[in-house]
Amino acid sequence: METMNTRREFLWNSVMLAAACGMPGALAAAMKYDRDGVLRLFRLMAEETNARVEAGIELNRKGPMLFTFKDKDGKTLENVHVKVTQKTHDFKYGADLFMLDEIVDSKEKNEAYKEHFAAAFNLATVPFYWKDLEPEQGKPRYAKNSSKIYRRPPTDLCVDWCEKNGIEPKCHILNYASQTPEWAWGDLFKEKSMLEKRMRELSERYARRIRMWEVTNETFWGTQHRGSNFYQQDDFIEWSFKTAEKYFPANELIINEWAGVWSGYQRDRSRYYMQIERALLKGARIDGIGMQFHMFHQGSAEDVVRKTRDFYDPMRLFDVMDTYAKLGKPLQITEITIPAYSEDPGDEETQAEILRTLYRIWFSHRAMKAIIYWNLPDGYAAFAEPGDFSGGENLYYGGLCRFDMTPKPAYRVVRDLFGKEWRTNFERDVGGQFSFRGFHGTYELEATANGRTVKQEFRLNPAFADRIEIKV
Repeated sequence: METMNTRREFLWNSVMLAAACGMPGALAAAMKYDRDGVLRLFRLMAEETNARVEAGIELNRKGPMLFTFKDKDGKTLENVHVKVTQKTHDFKYGADLFMLDEIVDSKEKNEAYKEHFAAAFNLATVPFYWKDLEPEQGKPRYAKNSSKIYRRPPTDLCVDWCEKNGIEPKCHILNYASQTPEWAWGDLFKEKSMLEKRMRELSERYARRIRMWEVTNETFWGTQHRGSNFYQQDDFIEWSFKTAEKYFPANELIINEWAGVWSGYQRDRSRYYMQIERALLKGARIDGIGMQFHMFHQGSAEDVVRKTRDFYDPMRLFDVMDTYAKLGKPLQITEITIPAYSEDPGDEETQAEILRTLYRIWFSHRAMKAIIYWNLPDGYAAFAEPGDFSGGENLYYGGLCRFDMTPKPAYRVVRDLFGKEWRTNFERDVGGQFSFRGFHGTYELEATANGRTVKQEFRLNPAFADRIEIKV
C-alpha cells in the first residue's frame, strides 16, 4: 500500500505540474476543462488498472458452463454445431427515467428518448419523490393521466413502460427528508405516521412489481432538511429501514448517499461507512449500499483537475469499494454525472473516455451489482428550464445524448460495453462435450447434429448448475 500510495502521489504531482506549466495563466483561468489533466492519472496508471480490471471481470462477472451432447439413445455425439446467444445480463446497468414522455414540444424526441433508453439499459430509476408524487395530501400522482410535473413522470407510466420493455424499475426514494411535503411536517408522531402510511400504500401498489427500493438519501445535508423534525432525530436511518422492512419484507432495501463517499474518504472511519455500520448494529436491514458519483465541478482548468483528483484515481476507487465491501452488502453506483462541459467533439470524447474507464473499474469489482447513470439527455437536468444551459445541472452537459437526442460518444460506450464487449455470443462446431466461460445472465443454446436442431434456455451464474446434458 505504501509503495502504491507513493507512486500515486508522484503521478498526481506530475499532473498538477503539467496543469500549471502547460498553459499560460490567463488561458488556464479562462478554460473550464483541461482534458489531458483530468485523464492523466487514468492514463499513467493504465497498466496497473487494466491488470486488476481484466482479472476482476474474468473472476467476478463470468463463469463456466459444460455441455454434453447425446443422441436419443444416450450416446455421446461427435460433431455438433452450436450457437450460443446471451439474452440478458445479471448485472444491472441503467439510468434515471425522469424524462419519460416529458418532452412536451416534440413527439420525435420523446420516441428517441425511449428508443435510446431501451437499447442501452436493463434498469431504470423511477421517481418516487414524495412532495411531487403526492403534492396534495391524499391525492397521489400514480396514474398515467396524472397532472404534469417536470422530471416527475407518473409512477404507473414508468413501471408499465419498464415491464413492457424488459427493464427492471427501481424506486428512488422512500424517505428523502428534503422531499417531504409541507403538509406532512409536524411533530415526530405525525411525521412518522405519515411516512408509515406512505410506505404501506406504496407497498400495496408496487411491492410485487419493484424489487429495489432506496430507503434514505443524502442524509448528511442537514441544511436542506429543516422542514422535517424527524430528520434531526437519532433514529432517522434505523426507523426508516425497520419500517421499510415491515412493508417490503421480500424486497431489496438500499441506502443512498453522495457526501463523503469518494472525497473526504477515511476508509472504515468515513462517516457514511460508520453510519451504515451503526444502523446494521442497531438491527436495520440494509441490503445494498448506494454510492453517488456526480462530477459537478466547474471553474478554471486547474480547479477541475484538482477537484476531480479523488474521483479519477483508479487506486482510490478500488480502495473505496474494497472498504465498503467489508460491510458484506452489495454496492451500487446509483447516480453518475460525467461532464462534457460543451458540445465540442473533443470534450465529448473526453467524457466518453472517462466513462469507459470508470465503468470498467466498477464492473470488475466483486461487490458491485449495479451502475446507474443520471440524465440520459443534455438540457433536461435538474434546477434549470429545458434547453437552458446557463445554470442548474444543465451547465455540465453531463448527459449521454445531446439536447436534440442524438447519441454522444459516451452513450455508445455504455451501450457497447454491455451490448457487445461484455456479452457472450458465438457460433461454432464442437465435439460431444463442450465448455466455455461467459458473462452471467440468461442464454439460448441452439444445437444441431445429424440433421436435427434443438433449442434450450439456460442460466449462467454461480447459483445455477454449471453443466447441462442436451439430447439432439
